Amino acid sequence: MVNNPLSDLTESLEAQARALGFCAFGIASAEEDADRAARLDSWLAEGMHGSMEWMADRAHHRRSPQGLWPEARRVIALGMSYAPAADPLRLADVPEVGRISVYSQGADYHDVVKKALKHLARWLVEEARKRGLGDIGVKVFTDTAPVMEKPLAAAAGLGWQGKHTNVVSREHGSWLFLGEIYTTLDLPLSTPGRDRCGSCRACQDACPTAAFPEPYRLDARRCVSYLTIEHKGAIPEEFRTALGNRIYGCDDCLAVCPWNKFADMAHTIKAFLPRAELTVPELADLLTLDDAGFRKLFSGSPIKRIGRDRFVRNCLYAAGNSGALALLDTVETLRGDPDPAVADAADWAVGQLRKG
Repeated sequence: MVNNPLSDLTESLEAQARALGFCAFGIASAEEDADRAARLDSWLAEGMHGSMEWMADRAHHRRSPQGLWPEARRVIALGMSYAPAADPLRLADVPEVGRISVYSQGADYHDVVKKALKHLARWLVEEARKRGLGDIGVKVFTDTAPVMEKPLAAAAGLGWQGKHTNVVSREHGSWLFLGEIYTTLDLPLSTPGRDRCGSCRACQDACPTAAFPEPYRLDARRCVSYLTIEHKGAIPEEFRTALGNRIYGCDDCLAVCPWNKFADMAHTIKAFLPRAELTVPELADLLTLDDAGFRKLFSGSPIKRIGRDRFVRNCLYAAGNSGALALLDTVETLRGDPDPAVADAADWAVGQLRKG
């Protein structure tokens, strides 16, 4: 039997990817999928992307990999595990501390994943040349480009998009950072992931703000992660109490997924392990952060990108929900903050604390 050089290359590519820390690997077509594109169009038409204008502005690129890069033939989809050792919901009833999403307690995944992707892409280009396949094209992406990462990961067999719309893996649960390499090589396709959610609706029931109008559909405008990270200005009052002590992101729909019981900490990249100061952060300390203090605390963290004002705004909502009168004096001082959203959040928090 004659070996297929592209199949042999794919096997070696997967081995190299795993050596670089990727625990999930698959190949999807770069061609447009009509159903996937239609779902994107419908979601955008309903305004469920909120103020994330870049989702609509580059929808023509997002619809398919070839819409972004016409020469692309395949998408190499990859995943890195950030499975946590501790229960992400353990601080739900500790109101004096802020809850920071698991993914942002360690190093910035953009940097870690992108570095490994570039290394793997360089290896692929060199290896293809060595094997007589000529000069090939590659492009790497993780999160910041107009790429439909989750549907592509599912198409490549990394898992399936669960009812919470995130990728669920039989081996890694809901804890995967995704990255992609677009290539001009016609690598053999992987078998797409099969939906295994069944009748489970744990993620839907766990959402504190009812952000899922139906299974497999997320209204970002109601999502705690969107509200605390992407939303600028004051957060609508209808959601403030539901935020609880979540100050950056939300893990609730991910954390309750039953498939997480198979996630193995042995696959978690060390860079993603939580920094001690971010595991149980006291609101009393976070509320006093100025811009310099914020930048120092969150250096190398994805949290840094939202800036001090938005972060302190979030902490003030958490303070208002805490019932901790010991925070009242600190909150009072922020009523005169130069940032209108911070001042507004401080006014609200004072009212909540005094009511309690």
